[in-house]
Amino acid sequence: MSGLPNIHGTALVLGDRGILVIGPSGAGKTTLALALVGHFCAHGRFARLAGDDQVLVEARGGRLLARAPAAIAGLVEVPGIGPRPVPTEQAVVIDLVLRLVAEDATARLQDNATETIAGCVLPRFDLARRNVPAALPLVAALLGLPPFA
Repeated sequence: MSGLPNIHGTALVLGDRGILVIGPSGAGKTTLALALVGHFCAHGRFARLAGDDQVLVEARGGRLLARAPAAIAGLVEVPGIGPRPVPTEQAVVIDLVLRLVAEDATARLQDNATETIAGCVLPRFDLARRNVPAALPLVAALLGLPPFA
């Protein structure tokens, strides 16, 4: 065991931005992460998972670093099938937290919310769980990616 805090979430990198998706079991963290990676790769942008379901986190130089525990590194749990190997990054610096919540728990317009993890304060945006179509343009807008760049 590494001794680092273990977060129930999925970490990924889109271009030069790291994202941590958190939420309860069954909220669609893996589904959203795979959709984001697929969407950004299909548009010629770099995108990869860094850890699925469980990520180890640590503060480094005031930034949050996330990586998969060794036992599940390089694997993603495909809903209904189980763990499958995928290309991954060894670690990612997190720039944004996406929290998956019940649809009635999201505001139409959200204030600047934050999430503190391992002493690092990160911007957080709440998304309705299991709503990938709404999440794709929202993440592009939050990260300042086309067509919002």
